[in-house]
Amino acid sequence: MRWKDREGSNNIEDRRGNSGGGRGGKSTGLIGIIVLLVGAYYGVDLSGLVGTPQLGAPQTQQSTPVKQSAQEQELAKLSSVVLRETEKVWGAYFQKMGATYKNPTLVLYSGATSTACGTGKASAGPFYCPGDNKLYIDLSFYDTMKNQLGAEGDAAFAYVLAHEVGHHVQTLMGTIQKVHQAQRQVGQREANALSVKLELQADCYAGVWGYYAQKDGLFEAGDIEEAYNAAEAVGDDRLQERAQGYSVPHTHTHGTSANRKAWLQRGLQTGDINQCNTFATS
Repeated sequence: MRWKDREGSNNIEDRRGNSGGGRGGKSTGLIGIIVLLVGAYYGVDLSGLVGTPQLGAPQTQQSTPVKQSAQEQELAKLSSVVLRETEKVWGAYFQKMGATYKNPTLVLYSGATSTACGTGKASAGPFYCPGDNKLYIDLSFYDTMKNQLGAEGDAAFAYVLAHEVGHHVQTLMGTIQKVHQAQRQVGQREANALSVKLELQADCYAGVWGYYAQKDGLFEAGDIEEAYNAAEAVGDDRLQERAQGYSVPHTHTHGTSANRKAWLQRGLQTGDINQCNTFATS
């Protein structure tokens, strides 16, 4: 990706100097990933953590000096640039629709941090909290992607961030709120199916961003393949098969590898948000 000379976003909140529950527990093993599939991996559920703002005083965080590695500094810059690129794409889209796009804030943290949706932990992977319109990521997730999920590269990491921004777009459009309301009125199997549609739509929205980022010269040869590989790597079926040897379709919350790639591809090829209505498909 051609990102190093590009302008980054100002909507970054860096909490990596705060303990916020400690820097421990940053490793995300496959068993941990499977547990998160029941709640949310990349997304808006997190077993009740993300989705509904929780009342109460936030956890106290004490500042401690933390030396950032060269890789973390690079990833922080990359995250800032990707966020800025999403602001441009979605800002233009909302303006075209006669609305105003409210830029989300990206929070960089280490180990754990407080959110309007509860305590966010690095083991959850990147996630979005509708309660405060913030994206949260522990940059150590890049190592998890590379070493455990087999998905590496700047474009793969950008896909992850663009997917989370997709959840922000869903929040601004009222989609997440409607889905959460519907989930409270149905059984677990039906709730999981709604979650899959929500996540696949966020994949498609990530693709819509990628369509314009590609036209803007952000992508290089091989970047699209990296993004597709990342989408396939986090399919429910692939993660379950790697962890337990088999997949249980009715427990899927984010979609199969094939479906995640397909919806990302649809967004990338069309650049049209109207092609992302996953709720109209069976």
